[in-house]
Amino acid sequence: MEMQEISEQSEGNKAEEGASEPVQERKQNQTITINFGAQLKMSTQNRFMLQLMLEQNQRLNCRSYVEDKRDEGGENLASKLSVELEGEKGNQSEGKARLYRAACLLLTVICVVLLLIIIALSVKLQTGSAVCSKDEETKTTGRLIPPPTCSPEQCQDLFPDIHSKRPGCQQCAKGWLTYGRSCYFLSTFRLTWTESQQNCSSSGGSLAVISNQNIQNFLTRKGNMKYWIGLRHTGAAWTWVNNNALQDSYWLEHPRSDCAYLDTDQPPGENWRTAACQAATYFVCQLQL
Repeated sequence: MEMQEISEQSEGNKAEEGASEPVQERKQNQTITINFGAQLKMSTQNRFMLQLMLEQNQRLNCRSYVEDKRDEGGENLASKLSVELEGEKGNQSEGKARLYRAACLLLTVICVVLLLIIIALSVKLQTGSAVCSKDEETKTTGRLIPPPTCSPEQCQDLFPDIHSKRPGCQQCAKGWLTYGRSCYFLSTFRLTWTESQQNCSSSGGSLAVISNQNIQNFLTRKGNMKYWIGLRHTGAAWTWVNNNALQDSYWLEHPRSDCAYLDTDQPPGENWRTAACQAATYFVCQLQL
Protein backbone atom coordinates (compact mmCIF):
# COMPACT_ATOMS: atom_id res chain seq x y z
CA MET A 1 0.00 0.00 0.00
CA GLU A 2 2.77 2.27 0.91
CA MET A 3 4.40 1.46 -2.35
CA GLN A 4 1.24 2.27 -4.19
CA GLU A 5 0.96 5.59 -2.32
CA ILE A 6 4.55 6.45 -3.02
CA SER A 7 4.06 5.57 -6.63
CA GLU A 8 0.88 7.52 -6.75
CA GLN A 9 2.65 10.46 -5.08
CA SER A 10 5.44 10.17 -7.50
CA GLU A 11 3.03 10.01 -10.36
CA GLY A 12 1.14 12.89 -8.89
CA ASN A 13 4.34 14.84 -8.52
CA LYS A 14 5.24 13.98 -12.09
CA ALA A 15 1.82 15.03 -13.17
CA GLU A 16 2.23 18.28 -11.24
CA GLU A 17 5.65 18.66 -12.64
CA GLY A 18 4.28 17.92 -16.11
CA ALA A 19 1.58 20.44 -15.55
CA SER A 20 3.96 23.09 -14.13
CA GLU A 21 6.48 22.87 -16.99
CA PRO A 22 4.13 24.34 -19.58
CA VAL A 23 3.32 27.13 -17.18
CA GLN A 24 6.96 27.95 -16.71
CA GLU A 25 7.55 27.79 -20.43
CA ARG A 26 4.69 30.12 -20.96
CA LYS A 27 6.07 32.54 -18.40
CA GLN A 28 9.45 32.37 -20.00
CA ASN A 29 7.88 32.95 -23.40
CA GLN A 30 5.93 35.90 -22.05
CA THR A 31 9.06 37.31 -20.47
CA ILE A 32 10.95 36.87 -23.74
CA THR A 33 8.09 38.44 -25.65
CA ILE A 34 7.98 41.37 -23.23
CA ASN A 35 11.72 41.81 -23.45
CA PHE A 36 11.65 41.57 -27.22
CA GLY A 37 8.77 44.06 -27.37
CA ALA A 38 10.64 46.43 -25.09
CA GLN A 39 13.79 46.01 -27.10
CA LEU A 40 11.79 46.50 -30.28
CA LYS A 41 10.14 49.58 -28.81
CA MET A 42 13.49 50.94 -27.67
CA SER A 43 15.03 50.25 -31.08
CA THR A 44 12.15 52.09 -32.79
CA GLN A 45 12.60 55.10 -30.49
CA ASN A 46 16.32 55.04 -31.07
CA ARG A 47 15.74 54.82 -34.79
CA PHE A 48 13.30 57.76 -34.62
CA MET A 49 15.72 59.77 -32.53
CA LEU A 50 18.53 58.89 -34.92
CA GLN A 51 16.38 59.95 -37.84
CA LEU A 52 15.58 63.23 -36.10
CA MET A 53 19.23 63.83 -35.43
CA LEU A 54 20.08 63.08 -39.05
CA GLU A 55 17.40 65.46 -40.26
CA GLN A 56 18.62 68.20 -37.91
CA ASN A 57 22.15 67.59 -39.02
CA GLN A 58 21.07 67.82 -42.66
CA ARG A 59 19.20 71.04 -41.93
CA LEU A 60 22.22 72.49 -40.18
CA ASN A 61 24.44 71.46 -43.08
CA CYS A 62 22.03 72.99 -45.60
CA ARG A 63 21.78 76.18 -43.59
CA SER A 64 25.55 76.46 -43.24
CA TYR A 65 25.91 75.74 -46.97
CA VAL A 66 23.39 78.44 -47.85
CA GLU A 67 25.08 80.92 -45.54
CA ASP A 68 28.45 80.06 -47.00
CA LYS A 69 27.07 80.59 -50.48
CA ARG A 70 25.55 83.90 -49.42
CA ASP A 71 28.80 85.05 -47.89
CA GLU A 72 30.71 83.92 -50.94
CA GLY A 73 28.20 85.64 -53.26
CA GLY A 74 28.34 88.83 -51.17
CA GLU A 75 32.10 88.83 -51.28
CA ASN A 76 32.07 88.26 -55.04
CA LEU A 77 29.51 91.05 -55.52
CA ALA A 78 31.46 93.42 -53.30
CA SER A 79 34.65 92.63 -55.17
CA LYS A 80 32.89 93.16 -58.51
CA LEU A 81 31.41 96.46 -57.32
CA SER A 82 34.77 97.61 -55.99
CA VAL A 83 36.42 96.72 -59.29
CA GLU A 84 33.72 98.59 -61.24
CA LEU A 85 33.98 101.63 -58.96
CA GLU A 86 37.73 101.64 -59.29
CA GLY A 87 37.35 101.42 -63.06
CA GLU A 88 34.91 104.34 -63.11
CA LYS A 89 37.19 106.38 -60.86
CA GLY A 90 40.09 105.59 -63.13
CA ASN A 91 38.10 106.70 -66.19
CA GLN A 92 37.00 109.91 -64.46
CA SER A 93 40.51 110.74 -63.33
CA GLU A 94 41.84 110.04 -66.81
CA GLY A 95 39.17 112.30 -68.33
CA LYS A 96 40.00 115.07 -65.87
CA ALA A 97 43.68 114.71 -66.64
CA ARG A 98 42.97 115.07 -70.37
CA LEU A 99 40.82 118.13 -69.72
CA TYR A 100 43.54 119.72 -67.58
CA ARG A 101 46.15 119.03 -70.23
CA ALA A 102 43.96 120.59 -72.92
CA ALA A 103 43.32 123.68 -70.75
CA CYS A 104 47.04 124.05 -70.00
CA LEU A 105 47.84 123.76 -73.70
CA LEU A 106 45.24 126.40 -74.60
CA LEU A 107 46.53 128.81 -71.95
CA THR A 108 50.08 128.26 -73.14
CA VAL A 109 49.10 129.11 -76.72
CA ILE A 110 47.28 132.26 -75.57
CA CYS A 111 50.27 133.36 -73.51
CA VAL A 112 52.60 132.82 -76.45
CA VAL A 113 50.33 134.82 -78.77
CA LEU A 114 50.08 137.69 -76.27
CA LEU A 115 53.84 137.68 -75.81
CA LEU A 116 54.36 137.88 -79.57
CA ILE A 117 51.89 140.77 -79.82
CA ILE A 118 53.67 142.65 -77.03
CA ILE A 119 57.05 142.10 -78.69
CA ALA A 120 55.71 143.27 -82.05
CA LEU A 121 54.19 146.41 -80.53
CA SER A 122 57.36 147.24 -78.63
CA VAL A 123 59.45 146.82 -81.78
CA LYS A 124 57.00 148.96 -83.72
CA LEU A 125 57.13 151.74 -81.15
CA GLN A 126 60.92 151.64 -80.92
CA THR A 127 61.45 151.77 -84.66
CA GLY A 128 58.91 154.58 -85.08
CA SER A 129 56.84 152.71 -87.62
CA ALA A 130 53.72 154.46 -86.40
CA VAL A 131 54.89 157.73 -87.95
CA CYS A 132 53.22 158.39 -91.27
CA SER A 133 55.10 159.52 -94.31
CA LYS A 134 55.28 163.17 -95.18
CA ASP A 135 52.78 162.97 -98.01
CA GLU A 136 50.24 160.95 -96.05
CA GLU A 137 50.45 163.30 -93.07
CA THR A 138 49.98 166.30 -95.32
CA LYS A 139 46.94 164.76 -97.04
CA THR A 140 45.17 163.56 -93.92
CA THR A 141 45.80 166.41 -91.47
CA GLY A 142 46.98 169.24 -93.71
CA ARG A 143 50.10 169.58 -91.56
CA LEU A 144 53.69 169.17 -92.57
CA ILE A 145 56.14 166.86 -90.87
CA PRO A 146 58.72 169.05 -89.13
CA PRO A 147 62.41 168.58 -89.74
CA PRO A 148 64.48 166.85 -87.04
CA THR A 149 64.90 170.22 -85.30
CA CYS A 150 61.56 172.01 -85.44
CA SER A 151 60.41 175.31 -84.07
CA PRO A 152 58.07 175.51 -81.05
CA GLU A 153 55.23 176.53 -83.33
CA GLN A 154 55.71 173.47 -85.54
CA CYS A 155 55.95 171.08 -82.60
CA GLN A 156 52.89 172.52 -80.93
CA ASP A 157 50.98 172.37 -84.18
CA LEU A 158 51.84 168.69 -84.56
CA PHE A 159 51.05 167.97 -80.90
CA PRO A 160 48.34 170.46 -79.92
CA ASP A 161 47.39 168.63 -76.72
CA ILE A 162 50.86 169.09 -75.25
CA HIS A 163 51.27 172.44 -73.50
CA SER A 164 54.93 173.20 -73.15
CA LYS A 165 55.99 175.07 -70.05
CA ARG A 166 59.45 176.51 -70.09
CA PRO A 167 60.65 177.40 -66.57
CA GLY A 168 61.90 180.94 -66.33
CA CYS A 169 59.99 182.04 -69.44
CA GLN A 170 57.00 184.34 -69.54
CA GLN A 171 53.67 182.56 -69.75
CA CYS A 172 50.40 183.72 -71.28
CA ALA A 173 47.75 185.35 -69.10
CA LYS A 174 44.62 183.53 -68.06
CA GLY A 175 42.18 183.18 -70.95
CA TRP A 176 44.95 183.42 -73.57
CA LEU A 177 46.19 180.52 -75.73
CA THR A 178 49.88 179.71 -76.01
CA TYR A 179 51.23 178.80 -79.41
CA GLY A 180 54.91 178.93 -80.18
CA ARG A 181 56.33 182.20 -78.89
CA SER A 182 53.02 184.06 -78.94
CA CYS A 183 49.82 184.31 -76.97
CA TYR A 184 46.43 184.49 -78.69
CA PHE A 185 43.12 185.73 -77.38
CA LEU A 186 39.79 184.85 -79.05
CA SER A 187 37.27 187.49 -78.09
CA THR A 188 33.78 186.77 -76.86
CA PHE A 189 32.35 190.13 -77.89
CA ARG A 190 32.14 192.07 -81.14
CA LEU A 191 33.89 195.27 -82.25
CA THR A 192 34.76 196.99 -85.50
CA TRP A 193 38.15 196.32 -87.07
CA THR A 194 39.63 199.57 -85.72
CA GLU A 195 38.15 199.05 -82.25
CA SER A 196 39.47 195.51 -82.21
CA GLN A 197 42.99 196.71 -83.04
CA GLN A 198 42.78 199.29 -80.26
CA ASN A 199 41.58 196.67 -77.77
CA CYS A 200 44.47 194.39 -78.62
CA SER A 201 46.96 197.29 -78.40
CA SER A 202 45.73 198.10 -74.91
CA SER A 203 46.84 194.63 -73.85
CA GLY A 204 50.32 195.10 -75.40
CA GLY A 205 49.57 193.22 -78.62
CA SER A 206 47.77 193.62 -81.93
CA LEU A 207 45.33 191.83 -84.19
CA ALA A 208 46.70 188.42 -85.15
CA VAL A 209 49.29 188.19 -87.90
CA ILE A 210 49.02 184.84 -89.70
CA SER A 211 52.47 184.35 -91.15
CA ASN A 212 52.42 180.61 -91.85
CA GLN A 213 50.18 177.57 -92.28
CA ASN A 214 50.75 176.39 -88.72
CA ILE A 215 49.27 179.51 -87.16
CA GLN A 216 46.43 179.35 -89.67
CA ASN A 217 45.62 175.78 -88.66
CA PHE A 218 45.89 176.54 -84.94
CA LEU A 219 43.50 179.53 -85.00
CA THR A 220 41.02 177.70 -87.23
CA ARG A 221 41.02 174.74 -84.89
CA LYS A 222 40.58 176.79 -81.73
CA GLY A 223 37.96 179.20 -83.02
CA ASN A 224 34.26 178.70 -83.69
CA MET A 225 33.25 182.16 -84.95
CA LYS A 226 34.26 184.81 -87.49
CA TYR A 227 37.25 186.83 -86.22
CA TRP A 228 38.97 190.00 -87.41
CA ILE A 229 42.66 189.44 -88.19
CA GLY A 230 45.42 192.05 -88.57
CA LEU A 231 45.18 192.23 -92.40
CA ARG A 232 43.93 195.35 -94.19
CA HIS A 233 43.91 196.70 -97.72
CA THR A 234 45.79 200.01 -97.85
CA GLY A 235 46.56 201.69 -101.14
CA ALA A 236 47.14 199.01 -103.73
CA ALA A 237 48.30 196.14 -101.48
CA TRP A 238 47.28 194.04 -98.49
CA THR A 239 49.50 194.57 -95.45
CA TRP A 240 49.61 193.33 -91.89
CA VAL A 241 49.41 195.54 -88.84
CA ASN A 242 53.18 195.06 -88.34
CA ASN A 243 53.66 196.63 -91.82
CA ASN A 244 54.73 193.33 -93.40
CA ALA A 245 53.40 192.65 -96.88
CA LEU A 246 51.07 189.73 -97.43
CA GLN A 247 52.95 186.64 -98.58
CA ASP A 248 50.78 183.54 -98.10
CA SER A 249 47.03 183.97 -98.36
CA TYR A 250 44.06 181.66 -97.68
CA TRP A 251 41.22 183.47 -99.43
CA LEU A 252 37.93 181.66 -99.73
CA GLU A 253 36.69 184.24 -102.22
CA HIS A 254 38.02 187.24 -104.09
CA PRO A 255 38.45 190.24 -101.71
CA ARG A 256 35.63 192.78 -102.02
CA SER A 257 36.22 194.98 -98.97
CA ASP A 258 39.20 196.43 -97.13
CA CYS A 259 39.35 194.41 -93.91
CA ALA A 260 39.91 190.63 -93.64
CA TYR A 261 38.42 188.18 -91.15
CA LEU A 262 38.90 184.48 -90.40
CA ASP A 263 35.88 182.19 -90.94
CA THR A 264 36.58 179.15 -88.72
CA ASP A 265 33.55 177.32 -90.05
CA GLN A 266 35.49 176.70 -93.26
CA PRO A 267 38.54 174.44 -93.78
CA PRO A 268 41.88 176.01 -92.87
CA GLY A 269 43.18 175.93 -96.42
CA GLU A 270 40.68 178.59 -97.60
CA ASN A 271 38.71 180.51 -94.99
CA TRP A 272 39.65 184.21 -95.35
CA ARG A 273 36.93 186.64 -96.25
CA THR A 274 36.52 190.43 -96.34
CA ALA A 275 33.98 192.79 -94.87
CA ALA A 276 33.52 196.50 -94.33
CA CYS A 277 35.86 197.71 -91.62
CA GLN A 278 32.92 199.39 -89.85
CA ALA A 279 31.18 196.04 -89.38
CA ALA A 280 31.29 194.50 -85.92
CA THR A 281 32.47 190.95 -85.33
CA TYR A 282 34.74 188.95 -83.04
CA PHE A 283 38.54 189.38 -83.24
CA VAL A 284 41.84 187.63 -82.47
CA CYS A 285 44.61 189.33 -80.54
CA GLN A 286 48.27 188.29 -80.65
CA LEU A 287 50.91 189.05 -78.02
CA GLN A 288 54.56 188.24 -78.58
CA LEU A 289 56.37 186.61 -75.63
